[in-house]
Amino acid sequence: MIKIADLITPERIVCDADISSKKRGLELLSELVAQRDASLQAGVVFNKLISRERLGSTGLGHGVAIPHARIEGIPSASAAFVKLTDGVDFDAFDQQPVDLLFSLVVPEHFTDEHLQILARLAEMFSDTDFCRQLRDCSDATSLHALLIHWDTSSQGG
Repeated sequence: MIKIADLITPERIVCDADISSKKRGLELLSELVAQRDASLQAGVVFNKLISRERLGSTGLGHGVAIPHARIEGIPSASAAFVKLTDGVDFDAFDQQPVDLLFSLVVPEHFTDEHLQILARLAEMFSDTDFCRQLRDCSDATSLHALLIHWDTSSQGG
C-alpha cells in the first residue's frame, strides 16, 4: 500500500496561504505538485484538476477538499497540501468554505491505487480531531509531521 509519506514532502506543503478562490487554490496546488518533478508541468496538472472539478466538486465537507487527477506519462503518484488562512467556496456538498486542500496526482494507469489512496485520504480527513490539529499548525514542517504520523499510526505502525 502506498503511504502518504511516499507522496508528500515538506516542500509540497504551504501553511496559511492567503488565497481567495478555488481557482487560485488549484493553481497553487498544481505548482506545488509539479515543482522538482521533471515529468510534471503545473499547467497540465492545473488543467487536469479543473477538468476533474467540472465533473463534481472534490470538497468532502467540513472544510476539506481533495482535488485529484490521473495524468498520463508520469512515473509515480505525488501530492501537495495547503492550509488556507481563510476558507474559500469550493462547491462542497455541505456548502462550507474549504481551508484544507490535499491534492493528489497519479499516473493514468493507477486505477486501483488511485481509489485506495483517495479512500485513505477521505478516512484521514474525516477525523475531526486530526483536522483541528492541522488547523492549529503554524508551519509546513508541523503539518508534514502530522500527516505522516496519522498515516503510520492508523496502520498500526
